[in-house]
Amino acid sequence: MVPIQRILAQCKKELAQFRRDRLTLALAFLLPTITLLIYGFALRLQSDSIPLIVQDFDRTSLSSSYIERLYATNQFVPVQWPEGVPSQDLIDGGVAKVAVIIPPQFSRAIEASRSIEVQVLIDATDVNNARIIKNNIQNVTNFFLIDQQLAPSTNTVKAQIRLWFNPGRLESLYFVPGIYGVVLWIYPSLLTAIAMAREKERGTILQVYASSITAAEFLLGKGLAYLLIAICEAFVAIVIASVVFQITLVGNFIILILGTLLFLINSVLFGLLLGARSSNQNSAVQGVTLIGFITSLLLSGFIYPLNNIPFPISLLPNLVPPRYYIHITRDVFVRGIGWSGIWFDLLMLAIFGLLLFNASYHVIKRMQLSD
Repeated sequence: MVPIQRILAQCKKELAQFRRDRLTLALAFLLPTITLLIYGFALRLQSDSIPLIVQDFDRTSLSSSYIERLYATNQFVPVQWPEGVPSQDLIDGGVAKVAVIIPPQFSRAIEASRSIEVQVLIDATDVNNARIIKNNIQNVTNFFLIDQQLAPSTNTVKAQIRLWFNPGRLESLYFVPGIYGVVLWIYPSLLTAIAMAREKERGTILQVYASSITAAEFLLGKGLAYLLIAICEAFVAIVIASVVFQITLVGNFIILILGTLLFLINSVLFGLLLGARSSNQNSAVQGVTLIGFITSLLLSGFIYPLNNIPFPISLLPNLVPPRYYIHITRDVFVRGIGWSGIWFDLLMLAIFGLLLFNASYHVIKRMQLSD
């Protein structure tokens, strides 16, 4: 039998086993879909419906107009202020996240063109959210002054700001392309690692060693089967996300196909390597969870900017393939720069694929010789 026939025979065997296992079928398509929907709907960097309490000691039409402006942002929700309870106690108790205290002479000072201080207390447990709340209140205050014709009209410099790529500021447009990198890294590698570890756990790997198939042919046959499954997973994930979250393609379709194919090859080879190094299915799952999930979630730029990671940990993301694929998907679905912006990411995925195949080949080869 020629090598290509042995590879295809191994691929058909793997696909036949996959179709017979309903649990594996659910793991392949149901869990990625659930993960995609949970991340797509739940992940948000900016909080809404922030409980805000206002203590208005002025009680004039001007102070009421200022309060209306605060709630008109749709970011804050009013919290009833119990008489006699300090606003700080409400923040300490978690009843409110921010408190605005308007002093008694608010209107008189403004009408007399005197400066007046409005006290703002913000719960800074979440530092990023506190910074967003602070900026929003400052913007509302500036808009209120302009609307009431109270702001100085001698602004010599005025910034004309235009939001590029995502003018609607849709967070799903940022997160959903990143979810592809997490989902398509975890689940194809998990399926492949379990299948590889199952061969060792049940002893069927010995039949492979006793046959004439080589380590490279065995890896290519098994990898080809799970690559086809991974391609189906990618197609389902991208179609569902496009329909549910209204994510449309703005870049080169060929880049998406090529980048996804290279990334899925990396994912399958990563699973083969972990499965070959694991003694049973439990350890294979733990390996994918510990190495694959944590790195793809925290060290890929999916949620947190990579330039915020301190040295020397900042070197680790360079070894995480999802980092490069997420950059590709965000270019294809958000930026649309093209080949000039992502050629390096495609190159890195190709290099990682060669390294992972070489490592898996040597592991299988050593096992074959030792047995």
